[in-house]
Amino acid sequence: MAFSATDVKNLREMTGVGMMDCKKALAASDGDMDKAVEWLREKGLAAAQKKAGRIAAEGMAYAAVIDGIGVVVEVNAESDFVAKNEKFVDYVKGVAEVVAKCNPADLDALYECKYPGSDMTVKEMQNDRVLVIGENIHVRRFARYATGTSVAYVHMGGRIGVLVNMEVGECSDAVIELGKDIAMQIAAMNPTYLDKSDVTEEFIAKEKEIRLAQAKQDPKNATKPDAILEKIVMGGIAKFYKEICLLQQPFVKDGDVSVEQHVANVAKAAGTTIRVVGFTRFEKGEGIEKRQDNLAEEIAKMVK
Repeated sequence: MAFSATDVKNLREMTGVGMMDCKKALAASDGDMDKAVEWLREKGLAAAQKKAGRIAAEGMAYAAVIDGIGVVVEVNAESDFVAKNEKFVDYVKGVAEVVAKCNPADLDALYECKYPGSDMTVKEMQNDRVLVIGENIHVRRFARYATGTSVAYVHMGGRIGVLVNMEVGECSDAVIELGKDIAMQIAAMNPTYLDKSDVTEEFIAKEKEIRLAQAKQDPKNATKPDAILEKIVMGGIAKFYKEICLLQQPFVKDGDVSVEQHVANVAKAAGTTIRVVGFTRFEKGEGIEKRQDNLAEEIAKMVK
């Protein structure tokens, strides 16, 4: 499969690896982006698997609890200036209210719902905002938690929106504070999974394959048998859980305990039960390429 200058540019920005090595990786992987990332990792060039995509679009991620319903939405706009526009912010909050009250099945259903305080649908209101503001606007995604206790957190005025959902025996100020602390941790640490039990066998197998390839290329391991290398690799994967799994991560306010342990401590002190059920983290523009720049022209010369 052929690859383009844009592919090289995207791989470079995803991994932080030099352009020539990105070109080699794509050539060795027949243009497959995921395989190219794996190739770079096996060569020790990409330190860790990063989220595929980068922040390249503007807009707002917004989270709120509305009448007991937890909602998080992302609405995109063309510029950061528009993202601070009061009319745009009001539209985003209105969309969140619709998600809470109407429980739409998908974006198409959301757009057909009535916008709060108006005879317009969400889609019609969006078109109206486009005309008034002068930029393209669209709802990208949303999530909704209808049961349990949800706690919302919005970081840096809408750069990141986080929603944490918990099952609690009895809600209290301590529980809400816990939810906010966990939401802030999610915003900062961006875990992939809630718990290590959620990590798929496929993920573990792929991670093991990559780490084994890296270990075998390390001169220090030249005389070590495969069985020893495998034990070393599996030990590293066990530690990796502390990076990618929320409950196993060190708690940001007290690195001596995990998030899981902190939740148990708060529950004991409050005399209740607390279980983190799930979370959703939206970062505005995540995975969207906003525009091409001169870097593509630079790389094009290398691809030819």
